[in-house]
Parts: sequence; C-alpha cells; structure tokens
Amino acid sequence: MVSERSVTFVVLAAGGSSRLGRPKQLLPFRGRTLLRHAVEVAVEAARAPTAGESVDDPAIVVVLGADAERMRAELHGLPVEVAVNADWAGGLSSSVRAGLGAAGDAGGVLFVAADQPFVTADLLRRVVAAFRAGAPIVACAYAGTLGVPALFDRTLFGELASLEGDAGARRVIEGHRDVVRVVAFERGAADVDSPGDVDSLL
Repeated sequence: MVSERSVTFVVLAAGGSSRLGRPKQLLPFRGRTLLRHAVEVAVEAARAPTAGESVDDPAIVVVLGADAERMRAELHGLPVEVAVNADWAGGLSSSVRAGLGAAGDAGGVLFVAADQPFVTADLLRRVVAAFRAGAPIVACAYAGTLGVPALFDRTLFGELASLEGDAGARRVIEGHRDVVRVVAFERGAADVDSPGDVDSLL
C-alpha cells in the first residue's frame, strides 16, 4: 500500500568521475569520504520524525555504478539499500531510474547528490516538510537555478523514468515550475567535478 507522504531518500553515487580522473565519492571530507558523508546526512535526516510520527529504520537507497563493490564498502553499518546501476555509463537518467525502481511504494522520492558536500540534515528535513505540506515538487535554489536535493511526488515518477542520457531531475523541475516549492540552499552550487573543486574542498 502506498503511503501518500512517505519519502524514500535516494543518494545518487554511480558516476565514474571522468572529469576528475579518480572516484569523487572516495575523496576525504571531514574525516570520512564524500559518499559516506552524504549517506550519513541522509540517514540523520530520515530518522528525524515529524510531530506525532514514529520512524524506524529510514528508507534510503544508494545508487552505485562505477566501482560499485569498492563503494559498497563505504556503506558498512549504515541502514541503506544498495541499488547497482549496471548502465551507469549511460548517464544520470539511468541512475534516476535505478533509484525509482528501488523506491517501492514510496509516496515521494528525495534525490540527493553524493558530490554536494554542504547538504545538511536540516536542509533535507526542510525539503521533506515542504513536501508533506502538499507540494508535488520541492527543489533547492542556488546560483540562479533549481536542482537537487529535490523531492518528487510519485505522480511524477513516470516522467522521471522517461528521462534519457545525462538529463537529470532538473528537466522535470523546469517542466512544472508553477507547482515547485523552493527551499534556499546557499552553498548548493559547491560540488566536486574538477581538480580545482577538490582543492577548494580540501
């Protein structure tokens, strides 16, 4: 049975880091890897109940692809489900589909990128709260755009699943801009794609 406001967190971590030349997911950040940091933040956010609500283990899916077994080791001890995207080289859309496929009967899916180091549990809680208040799409605003972390109602899963190539959730956000609830995320533009980004992070 579908719970209309239930949320599955999907951490997207399947990429091959071709521009960086080494796995960005394994870069050190605050005493752990970027991947483990992202997942631990999602776990913290998902375990925080809203008023009157009890939460057991959170519903968290981590989508892996390149070097999947090596990445899986970084998730030891965390209450997550791993979805391996064998088609990760086909672009971001394939990871979106893998996450949706593992989300089961969730009322909504919250996509989180493993390479946005300044995502916090509080930010993710605010996104979930906006969704539970009735918004069909909640997206974060930074650098003049809207993007992930972003949460989508299950009525949009079909549209998300039809994305192709490197098209990500932003295309669906722009297609429904009139119903998007926006959450400010000042440091959202900071991600890790190039050696210069790594230098800034470290």
